[in-house]
Amino acid sequence: MAELSKEQASLEEIYIKATNYIKLCNSIEENKALLEDPELEELAKEELKNLECDIELLKNEIKVLLLPKDPNDDKNIFLEIRAGTGGDEAALFVADLFKAYTRYAESKKWKVEIVSQSEGILGGFKEIIALIQGKGAYSRLKHEGGTHRVQRVPETESQGRVHTSAVTVAVMPEVDEVDIQINPNDLKIDVMRSSGHGGQSVNTTDSAVRITHIPSGIVVVNQDGKSQHKNKSAAMKVLRARLYEMQEEERLKKEMVDRKSQVGSGDRSERIRTYNFPQNRISDHRVNLTLYRLDAIMESGLFDEIIEPIIAHFQAKHIENAGL
Repeated sequence: MAELSKEQASLEEIYIKATNYIKLCNSIEENKALLEDPELEELAKEELKNLECDIELLKNEIKVLLLPKDPNDDKNIFLEIRAGTGGDEAALFVADLFKAYTRYAESKKWKVEIVSQSEGILGGFKEIIALIQGKGAYSRLKHEGGTHRVQRVPETESQGRVHTSAVTVAVMPEVDEVDIQINPNDLKIDVMRSSGHGGQSVNTTDSAVRITHIPSGIVVVNQDGKSQHKNKSAAMKVLRARLYEMQEEERLKKEMVDRKSQVGSGDRSERIRTYNFPQNRISDHRVNLTLYRLDAIMESGLFDEIIEPIIAHFQAKHIENAGL
């Protein structure tokens, strides 16, 4: 019953739009008939112009709804941001970007929970992983994965020179145990004492957990919680998400001979965006979008200004490939 109710809810929007489409078609036919009436001809022409504009918009909306739905769209996500080239400056930008995504999540009423973090020497983070819970989190943020380049004058730069650094972003859907089954014999689990900032419990209890998935070589470390059990549980969730991401990448490579030309690779190594602070400019290279309001976007988390055009871009690609 629950599955049927979910399916009905997913079909409701397309049913409503299809019903409106039929009504518009009927209205167009009625107005075409009125063109033969000299008294109503001008009125019918004006009405036809509006109706034909409305039906084109509705057609495009229906095409999007007819696309196969991404099964992960309604899932929560793990957002992973890592410092790349640029050393300390990259680590500082990881923190800035994470704050901006957090503000965006807050605007959507999503819950953000830090799962793991590794602090940089001069501040910021070498890596931070957060669980973002909320309706549509994956559907909105799934195209954020890739290399994000930042150009700005570091605080430690006395000559005022602009430096270029990079961070990588990964967006992974939270998956259940039934989605990814892990053989316990494939795991090497080590416990150790926490390190870094963390209060009195640091270096006093073996609460930190490192899990190595032997077949894939994936290593997940978690030390944020005081409980070894909670840290292990959190690390297993991240491990499942990474294994699922790896599995999906393999599936897509098999399905698409030239995936990059069709829908974009989504590869973490692909540079997708540049944040230029001296020019107050943010540019997304996949859709040739440039906005000169970087400060407002970073301070208020107004990522919809970038995310909406990107979603539209990928939807158009999918419609083209589906032959709709």
